[in-house]
Formats: sequence, C-alpha cells, structure tokens
Amino acid sequence: MAKEQKPFLLGLTGSIGMGKSTVSSMFRETGVPVFDADQVVHRLYSQGGGAVHLIGEHFPQAIVDQAVDRQQLSKCVVGNKEALKQLEGIVHPLVSDERRKWLLIKSKDGGHPVLLLDIPLLFETGAEHMVDAVAVVSAPLDLQYARVLARPGMTKVQRRWKQS
Repeated sequence: MAKEQKPFLLGLTGSIGMGKSTVSSMFRETGVPVFDADQVVHRLYSQGGGAVHLIGEHFPQAIVDQAVDRQQLSKCVVGNKEALKQLEGIVHPLVSDERRKWLLIKSKDGGHPVLLLDIPLLFETGAEHMVDAVAVVSAPLDLQYARVLARPGMTKVQRRWKQS
C-alpha cells in the first residue's frame, strides 16, 4: 500500500488591491482548494461569529446588530497602534485556528497535490513558516490605486497610503 503524499502548501499574499482574489479564483477554477483568510474574518465578524463577543469586549462601539461593523471598528483602530495590536491579538489566533482545522480536513480528504493559503498578512502573522513556497501578487500602482478607491467605505485617511 502506497503512502499518501502530503500536499504542497502554497502561500499567497500581496498588498491591498493587488489582485489576490483574482489569483485565488484562478486556482479554484483548476480544482485547487483555497483557504481564504479574508472570508474567514468576514465569517468571524458576522452575527454569531467567533470574534464578535471578543471584539465587543474591547471595542463595544464596533458591534452593531450583534455583528462587527467594519467601519466602526476601523474608527477605533486606524491611527491607534495599541488598539490595532489588541484587535490583531483577537483576530489572528482565531484565523489561525480556522486554518489549522481547514488543513486537517483537506489533508484527510487526500487527492489534493496542492493547497493554497490566501493570507494577506502571511508574513505579519508568521504563517510563511508553514508553507512550502510563497507567491506574491503584484500589480502596477495605478491599477492598485484604482482598485482600492473602488472599495466601499474607503475614507480619505485610508486613501493617504498612496501618497506614502
């Protein structure tokens, strides 16, 4: 009986507006399972999500209708390094737990030679150590800027990153 081969773990990362979602979709279309950290965060922030209560303890004004209101949360953490660190201390471990569960399930499924981990903060969270290789998505500055400006709720403070 041949031993099942461990899937190749590819980390996908890149800055805001670079096209990570497009690249992830390309992998999905070829049958590669994709762990999408942003989707996990959206689920954690929604009603009944695992982050709602924890975030509410530190940032009660960010909880609206029993879910995390991202715009309200942004007001709490933008420009406040300590608040951002608190938020990351809540969210990053929850996302890591979800990633571990996903990897366990996908590894048991078998038959997947490649698994893609779409993690925008791959290096910031130390997740680069768990992958076999990293793909960084990049786009020209004008395209990146247009994509970011097209996002709902983008504020002038958030837009300033282009000038830096």
